[in-house]
Amino acid sequence: MKHYIFGLTMAAAALTLSISSCSNFLEEPILGQQDMANYFTTEDECAKQVTGCYQSLAYDDWWQIYKFYNASDMCTDDMWMGNTTQDPGDYLHLAHYTGNTVQAGNACQNFWQYRYKGILQSNIAIDKIPAVTFNDTTLGKRYVAEAKFLRAFQYFDLVKNFGGVPLVTGLLMPAEVKGMERASKEDTYAFIEKDLLEAIPDLPVRSAYAASDLGRVTKGAAQGILAKVYLYQEKYTEAETQLKAIIESGEYKLLDNFGDVWSMDHNNSAESLFEIQTNSDISYNLGERLSVVVGSRDDSGWSWGLPTSNLEKAFKDEGDSIREIWTILHHNQTYIPNDDSWNEDNPYIISPSKHKSARASMKLFIPVAKRPSPYDAPHIPLNYRLLRYADVLLMYAEVENALGNDAEARKALNQVRSRVKLAEVTSSGTQLRDAIRKERRLELALEDNRLYDLRRWKDDNGKLAIQNLMGTNGTFVKYNLEESTDTYEKSNQNENSNKGITFKEGRDELFPIPNSEIVQSNGAIKQNPGY
Repeated sequence: MKHYIFGLTMAAAALTLSISSCSNFLEEPILGQQDMANYFTTEDECAKQVTGCYQSLAYDDWWQIYKFYNASDMCTDDMWMGNTTQDPGDYLHLAHYTGNTVQAGNACQNFWQYRYKGILQSNIAIDKIPAVTFNDTTLGKRYVAEAKFLRAFQYFDLVKNFGGVPLVTGLLMPAEVKGMERASKEDTYAFIEKDLLEAIPDLPVRSAYAASDLGRVTKGAAQGILAKVYLYQEKYTEAETQLKAIIESGEYKLLDNFGDVWSMDHNNSAESLFEIQTNSDISYNLGERLSVVVGSRDDSGWSWGLPTSNLEKAFKDEGDSIREIWTILHHNQTYIPNDDSWNEDNPYIISPSKHKSARASMKLFIPVAKRPSPYDAPHIPLNYRLLRYADVLLMYAEVENALGNDAEARKALNQVRSRVKLAEVTSSGTQLRDAIRKERRLELALEDNRLYDLRRWKDDNGKLAIQNLMGTNGTFVKYNLEESTDTYEKSNQNENSNKGITFKEGRDELFPIPNSEIVQSNGAIKQNPGY
């Protein structure tokens, strides 16, 4: 029997323990079930449970979590659904803002369910580990801190998509959570803040971890996510404190080459604060398959989630050729960095008839020689970047600008621009604010950041940026219907270029709660406004 409420699949006191995707500390899978009545007696059992918490970041394949990350970018000016040969199904109702509550909610259901499964795993670790005697007490504290971070991260994923959500803070059975109502957005954020603030003192800095533990949660990762949590609430002073601590720690730096940022040869690099760990061992589903999902259908891909000409225009308008080539693949491209499979005699194909924009994501592109076999399976060892130092610098720039410290803001902003050989920004005030916003789009394109920036930024007319971008008079809608000269997008209307025209203010700033959750809660969980 499936318990949709909070994704609980435990029966009575049985606990399923399994392992995550993989750095060295996650290499050996733990399978089967353990009875909690006789579990959590040794350090090794605690370690296995925390490993299970890491697994909950992505689970076994693309459809539980990665699908939703991909869909969030489809809801912006950066990405089309893309595949014009197949029924888009639930993607359509999110990406095109149709207002179909049930279908849009269905697109969110797996994400909601699996995020609460992950929260349950963390709750168990947080509840049970403190009772175990450790030879090294700092290790036990670290395990709890890791679990608190992972719980906070998953609640953050929920609140920024749905608003306030039910706060399940302990090991509860389905009967105990049935009827639980949503907490307010403010209370949900307060809970996330508390978890992260409690975790930070017991987490090591990056350099203190052994090589075999590379990829575990660090103090910097917790400070970085906490800073983003503060930033989303416009708590600029609090965010500044966390961001300064990261910058002054000296633990992180920008990689010299932007092209290395999303390379599988640079997993867990000095620029990375937090990544979903992966492994290519074909015996287990420990890798990612999103690279296949977003790839060209002419190159073993599924083409769900393709860059827009509007994003490409943003790169070109800024003269940003370096990030453009490492972000967007084009139909008939004859040179692809780090992959000599393609040339004038054998150009890369993204057939315009199959792909809305005849473009694909370069950030998730896997060079042919580095693809595991089978390729169309969750075995690709490219870690999914969740937070990197460039994001930290741009958050710091945004915070300092908001606090009136424009010199500091420019310094951080120009560090990011310098890497890709762009001229320094010298503006102040609102012009500087807009430059920082543009930089976030270009630097973090296709990385599951754009939607949440658009939902939180306020424009000069008092509206949220997403409200000015989408809707009948939205700038993105007008661009596609009236201004764009892109041959591929205009000719291929199997995905309509009017994406966003039915965006409704007061409704589409959040996603709908999955209808199954409302039904299973007997109406205790209330739907978001407008749906």
